Amino acid sequence: MPLLNSGNAKTRKGEKLGWITYGLHLAPFNLSGFNVCKDASAGCAAACLNTAGRGAMSSVQKARIAKTRLFFNDREKFLSDLFSEIAKSAKSAVRKGLQPCFRLNLTSDLPWEKIKLNGQSVLEAFPSLQFYDYTKSAERMCAFVNGEMPANYHLTFSRSESNGAIAVGFLRSGGNVAMVWRKSLPQFNYGVPVIDGDETDLRFLDPSGVIVGLKEKGLAKKDLTGFVLEPTEGGVNE
Repeated sequence: MPLLNSGNAKTRKGEKLGWITYGLHLAPFNLSGFNVCKDASAGCAAACLNTAGRGAMSSVQKARIAKTRLFFNDREKFLSDLFSEIAKSAKSAVRKGLQPCFRLNLTSDLPWEKIKLNGQSVLEAFPSLQFYDYTKSAERMCAFVNGEMPANYHLTFSRSESNGAIAVGFLRSGGNVAMVWRKSLPQFNYGVPVIDGDETDLRFLDPSGVIVGLKEKGLAKKDLTGFVLEPTEGGVNE
């Protein structure tokens, strides 16, 4: 059972900049019986892009659940397979004339810096490869902002309806924060520039201390929790 895929419609946009993203889709939240998104808010869980695109297919959902259960039930095999696939994917990217990068939390929020095989995390095992993720974990984002994460791992904090104050704190500390808006993006929020995060998924190329603006997609279009910001909720300078 392959663990990685070579991108979706958004991650493939990075190829025009010379990068190819290999990602890992697990079954989000507690869909598999195991919770891989312990910091997810109600709005985040409801708006998850798990069923977007090919994710709507039952075979894809079954595969994601199977991968997640393998991760929890046979961690050694899962990580061994993952390390092997990363090495092969990196070589494949080079043959295509592209630089490889990896997003292992496409539909999860696992602490890959702490998950180890033979004493090494995947980030430590491949120090020359670029990894990146979004996270709602304040603990993990704090470690990133403080320079305590591996140098090849970039994190963007994900704002939800329940962590707004924490998100603003990370902005003040020079971290980047993703925020979802309905229909259109403002130019500034909290006095901070808003960049279009839908242009590519290559978050590690973003300047520091910016808001990564994303437009509502899929189930997020029905959000009423406050996870999705309204167009009027922008340009705030307090």
